[in-house]
Order: sequence, then C-alpha cells, then structure tokens
Amino acid sequence: MRYADDLAQRRDLDPAWVRQALSQAQKLPTVIKLMQPAPRGVAKNWRVYRSRFIDAHRINAGVRFWDANREALARAEREYGVPPEIIVGIIGVETIYGQQTGHFRVIDALATLAFDFPDSHPRAAERSEFFRNELEQFLTLQSRLGADPPQPLGSYAGAMGMPQFMPSSRLKYAVDFDGDGRIDLSGSPADVIGSVASYFKAFNWQPGMPTHYPVRFDTAALELDALLAPDILPTFSVASFMAKGAVLEGDALNHTGPLALVELQNGDDPPQYVAGTDNFYAITRYNWSSYYAMAVIELGNEVKAALGR
Repeated sequence: MRYADDLAQRRDLDPAWVRQALSQAQKLPTVIKLMQPAPRGVAKNWRVYRSRFIDAHRINAGVRFWDANREALARAEREYGVPPEIIVGIIGVETIYGQQTGHFRVIDALATLAFDFPDSHPRAAERSEFFRNELEQFLTLQSRLGADPPQPLGSYAGAMGMPQFMPSSRLKYAVDFDGDGRIDLSGSPADVIGSVASYFKAFNWQPGMPTHYPVRFDTAALELDALLAPDILPTFSVASFMAKGAVLEGDALNHTGPLALVELQNGDDPPQYVAGTDNFYAITRYNWSSYYAMAVIELGNEVKAALGR
C-alpha cells in the first residue's frame, strides 16, 4: 500500500483507485517457480530449442497469418523498414499468431514478481525493480484506458497480446496501425504488425541489412575467447573479426557495420556459430537470447519459403 500511494502521487492517479487495484492482486507461487534460474550444469541445446518453435503447426499458422495480412506487412516494411518474415517470426514464436497469449492475470503476475521475486535468482534485486516499473506502467495504462486492472490476461511475466508486449513497451512502441482510433494488440493483426515493426525501428533496425552471415574458423589463427568476449553485442569490423581467425565469404566481406560471433551450443555436440549483425542484435532486444533471435529468423524464413511453394 505504501507503493500504491507513492505510485499514485508520482503518476497523478487516484490513490483510492490504485489501492483498490493492488488489493485485488494475488501472489502466484507458480509464477515464482517459473522465474527460478535454470539448474546449474544444464547444457544449452540449440537443436532442442529450435524444435520447440519451428514445426509444421507453427509454419502453417504463419502462412495463414501472412496471407491474411499481406497489405499490413507490406506497409510496415515500407514505413519501418522491417521485412515481413521478421515480424511473422516474432508473432509466431511469441504466441503462434494469437493462439497462446497467456492465462495469468497480468496484475497478479506483475505484483508477484515486483514484491516476491525469487531471492535465488542472481539478479533478483534488478529484476524485482524491473517488474515494479512494469506494474507501475500497467496501472498507468489501465487508468488511462479506463479499464479494469484485474481483467487483462497474459504470460507469467506479465506480457500481453499477440506480440507479448510488456506494459512499458505497449506505452512506448505500440501504434494504431489500422487507424480505428485505438490500439488493440489482441484483436487487430494490423496493430500487432505495426507495433512490432515500430519496436524494431526504435531499436535501430537497419533496412536491407542481413541478420547474420555464415562463419567458419581458421584454426591456426583462431582467438575464440576474444571473439566471444563481447557476447552478442556487435563489436568487430570485418577486418578485426577475420584477424582473430573468423573466416567470412561472399556478401559478408562487404559488410560495413560491426559483427559479433554468436555461439549456439548443442548440448554435448559441437556448437554452431554465425556472424551476427546489428539486426541480429536488434532482435535480441525483444528477448535477450541469441537462441530466441535465431528461432525468430528461421521460423520467418520457413514461413516465407512455404508461402512461395
């Protein structure tokens, strides 16, 4: 309730309304359990991860979504520079084009993670603060819309709608792309498409730039630790990348921006590697995972290929 009063004062909201909204929030032990970090020693596996998101069901749903929304996808590319396959990949990975948008009450999920984030998490304090901010943004949005805070449903992390936007992303990046005077990320595919494109433009998507290039190694010159040190943040010029033993070919040799060596582990088998560009990094701003970004890219490409058959 102290948080409610502070929020109401800072956001110029009715204190009684905020208190009433938060009094309805319930602590969800399931959400706390889902936020626990993965057990130590569990190896990442790109092939297993990929199989969760790229299958016939999701590809076929993507073909139907793309076919039904060609005009909005084309307009989003013209206005924001983001190609249809990336937008389609995001929406497919997130919710299978609206089939799985989450069944948790958003206010419960956000309040649970704001005030009872698991202490065992290595970034518990930081994440708790993040979710307190998201709870604040959610209540501000609900007040602005004149909506009932306990009503919206979403993921266990409080993400909402077909593109699974967090409340802060909804406020910052969502757009009324169908021009009906309101933003609907659950029922308007056009608003969803425009909002995803708007998000990527805000995170410096570069029109026409590939997301990644193939890479192999000159083992005699390879400085793998140095190449992996910046993680997925593009840092190396083509020249400095290759000087450390990475081998690029074809169009990659003419790339003018920075590159990152992206490692995709495969359990006990050898990892796979790609050279990630600024656009690969932009996808990770949606979800901070190189595995996620690659799943988005490959699902979008699979849908595009199926559409052209």
